Amino acid sequence: MKRQLIAAVGVAAMVVGVAACSSSKSDTASSSSSSKPANYNGKTLTAWFMDGSAPQAWQDGVKADFESQFPGAKLNIQIQKWDGIGQKITTALSEGSVDVLEVGNTQTAGYAATGGLLDITKDKGDLGGNDWAANLNASSVLDGKQYAAPWYFANRVVIYNKALWTKAGISATPKTLDEFYGDLDKLKGAGVANPIYLPGQEWYTYFGLIAGSGGQIAKQDGDKWVGNLESPEAKAAFQTYQKLQSYSTAPKDKDEATPQQMTLFPKGDVGAMIGLGWEAPAPKDMPADQVGFFPLPGATADKPSGVFLGGSNLAIAQASKNQDLAKGFLKIALSDKYEGMMAAAGLVPNKTALNSLATTDYAKAAIPASTNGATTPNVPAWANVENTPNPIKDFMAAALQGGDYDSLAKKYDDEISKRLAQKN
Repeated sequence: MKRQLIAAVGVAAMVVGVAACSSSKSDTASSSSSSKPANYNGKTLTAWFMDGSAPQAWQDGVKADFESQFPGAKLNIQIQKWDGIGQKITTALSEGSVDVLEVGNTQTAGYAATGGLLDITKDKGDLGGNDWAANLNASSVLDGKQYAAPWYFANRVVIYNKALWTKAGISATPKTLDEFYGDLDKLKGAGVANPIYLPGQEWYTYFGLIAGSGGQIAKQDGDKWVGNLESPEAKAAFQTYQKLQSYSTAPKDKDEATPQQMTLFPKGDVGAMIGLGWEAPAPKDMPADQVGFFPLPGATADKPSGVFLGGSNLAIAQASKNQDLAKGFLKIALSDKYEGMMAAAGLVPNKTALNSLATTDYAKAAIPASTNGATTPNVPAWANVENTPNPIKDFMAAALQGGDYDSLAKKYDDEISKRLAQKN
């Protein structure tokens, strides 16, 4: 998931970058992080984070705690740019020039499958993993083994223009989809050009609707993965998406970034949009007290619609010469102290017990929905599905423009299955 979304909420991050400085030659300590030797003189742990990632206060804190708990060791945090990051990570993993990496949750399985990430299954409990939310941890596991640890996540919510809603006579946010449709009707009746701005290829929302109904966008069939748009859950989710999209004048053959929906919302003729926290208008574009947030409602008031969970995991390079130090760093970075900082910054922490620390209006809307969310299928070849042209986007556009759902679902399921069978 592109980390722009994190910059939005104030912290951030996704995949981990490259290191100019390599790890020290060897880590002679054979004990685990919980029984570390008295000092690590001369040892340097290299950790990669992307530009716009972890906030400076988080970096400063983990560095101080790490160097205090591991006397003599130094933490070298490298901040990297996005351009060419995939090849840089691949090279660094093969060379052992990085110790700890931040990796996107949709990319973790790919790096694990090629042998680049350390199996930390036996360390999970020591790292606090017994309390990690299962749906957040899913992307860190491949073939039953733990190759990373969930760090933080974000998901989409309804962002709405309070002034337009008040003008339309709406005094409270909806608790069910039917109530939401009723509110959109009121906005339409009040002359709002776009009661909701929802382009036809916003597949993240469609994915969440499928997940919320207990379905999957792709499923395992024997020893292979195949497309699952033909499933009853995917079809029902599409009907919901189609009804929501009918209240929008957004193009059916474009996504939320074409144009960027965040540039349209502040113009004053959009009642609502479904987006991430960073997509909400800045105070210079719209007064903060005019912007509200709520989870996309579900069929009943007790549970919001499902969401796509995008985010980052933390992993250790298999070729790292400092694996004990790396485990010690993860234990600090994933502690309640530093996960709590993520929650306070508006992100979803890896433990539900920390959700109450959220303070932003966006986070208070996003976190309840996160418990009913899912990540993409944890299969190394998933990245092939998202490559342009994305078959999920093309399917949605074709179906919204009048194509037969069932025949299109079969066509694009075949394409998804083909891509999932490709070797990376």
